Amino acid sequence: MSTETVTISKLGAKGHGIAHGPQGPIYVAHALPGETVAIALNGNHGTVISTSAVSEDRAEPLCRHFDPDRDACGGCTLQHLASAPYEAFKRDLVVDALKAKGIDGLVAPVVSCAVGQRRRAVFSARQTEKGLLLGFNRAETNHIVSIEECPIASPGILSGLPAIRAVAESCAAGADTFRLTVTETLTGLDLAAEGLKPLNEKQRRRVIETVLAAKGVARVSANGEVLVEPQKPLVDFGGVAVSPPPGAFMQATKEAEDAMAELLLSHVGKAKRVLDLFAGSGTFALRLARTGRVHAVEGEEKPLKALDQAARNTQGLKAVTVEKRDLFRRPLTTQELKQYDAVVFDPPRAGAEAQVKELARSGVKKIAAVSCNPLTLARDLRTLIDGGYKVRSVTPIDQFLWSTHVEAVALLER
Repeated sequence: MSTETVTISKLGAKGHGIAHGPQGPIYVAHALPGETVAIALNGNHGTVISTSAVSEDRAEPLCRHFDPDRDACGGCTLQHLASAPYEAFKRDLVVDALKAKGIDGLVAPVVSCAVGQRRRAVFSARQTEKGLLLGFNRAETNHIVSIEECPIASPGILSGLPAIRAVAESCAAGADTFRLTVTETLTGLDLAAEGLKPLNEKQRRRVIETVLAAKGVARVSANGEVLVEPQKPLVDFGGVAVSPPPGAFMQATKEAEDAMAELLLSHVGKAKRVLDLFAGSGTFALRLARTGRVHAVEGEEKPLKALDQAARNTQGLKAVTVEKRDLFRRPLTTQELKQYDAVVFDPPRAGAEAQVKELARSGVKKIAAVSCNPLTLARDLRTLIDGGYKVRSVTPIDQFLWSTHVEAVALLER
């Protein structure tokens, strides 16, 4: 390890400041373009020791856990960046990914999300000699930073921290780290523990007693098994009440979800027959069913069952049919796609490569693609463009506040 003084030239895709060194780029966390910093250099990564020139784009972080001089949480990487350059950074993540695939000039301004909107958080937890440790991992480590505040999280999650800690402690066995996904629902907090060893009867009773004594907890599950459910967790997908399975995927903020839905619903319009791929528990399918018949396809059975049940129990929807299908291994074929006027797809980070190849050869008039990964979105859009589709717009949506992740909605048509 050596000490160097460097000047930061740009911000990298992972939020690090990048300086040019004799051996190549040097990545410096918490440093901004234009800053001159003394760093402790370890390989091609530097840790700031002191700053002699400070960027005008530097902002005061909101959270005490962001402080790199203390035991910093790794949940946020860009709290020190002012809002205008921060939004430009998020937009550029999408712009640069598209440019790499020869797609230019289609990216709209970023749809911003305010602080305190995250209704879903994944905590790390571990029992120690001093008690339960509950929080988020320090950047690029397995070290858990105990959380006392979080400006990103919703008020419901923050006010529920005592109950969350109590439940996590009742689940903990030994010193092994486990994950606790917390989702704020309309009826209370839904807590899904993963990575736990099987609980014995004594532990199960302890969890149940803890939940019944706590306030605001709707359900607790361990490794997918429901342990106690005082109230059925409910979420609102465009006016339709859905009870998702434990740990089910959900957009990180309701505001971002609504923005995505508004974009794709406006694009699909009054299409009579709509296909929703990677449908989950019905985030978009149930909204789409207000105006057209929807066929929802999802690879996991439990979310699909929740979607189906919600559709059956809601008046005023057009027909909703469901299909369990692995779209990575068995995408809908061009022949199967013929019956649809519009297609919506929202795949995992890996994108929808196999399915998009079939879509590119189809005659579907309108497509809406939702993605949390600009790189795979760009790849999939390139395939659709080569197949004859035109991209009308790509809208970045910043629901992953102060991180290097960004959601995007792309709208295409023939």
